[in-house]
Amino acid sequence: MTNKRNTTLYTGVTSDLKKRVYAHKCKLVEGFTKRYNLTKLVYYEVFEEIEQAIMREKQLKAGPRHKKLQLINGFNEGWRDLYEEL
Repeated sequence: MTNKRNTTLYTGVTSDLKKRVYAHKCKLVEGFTKRYNLTKLVYYEVFEEIEQAIMREKQLKAGPRHKKLQLINGFNEGWRDLYEEL
């Protein structure tokens, strides 16, 4: 997730993406996304097993910012909010 200016990135994991993004958009979740006004879903990956998703989240969080930007640009070049497409 990111903010309107696409300057701050957040990576997380959930079993219900639509519900979780809605909670971030409505500022129902305390913490990083609320503090930095991160309300736009610009990238996501789907996994069958939660363990796979957690491993991928750790990999993304440990990686450099430019790698995250490459993933987003390859998946969603215009950085549009993907929430309505879920």
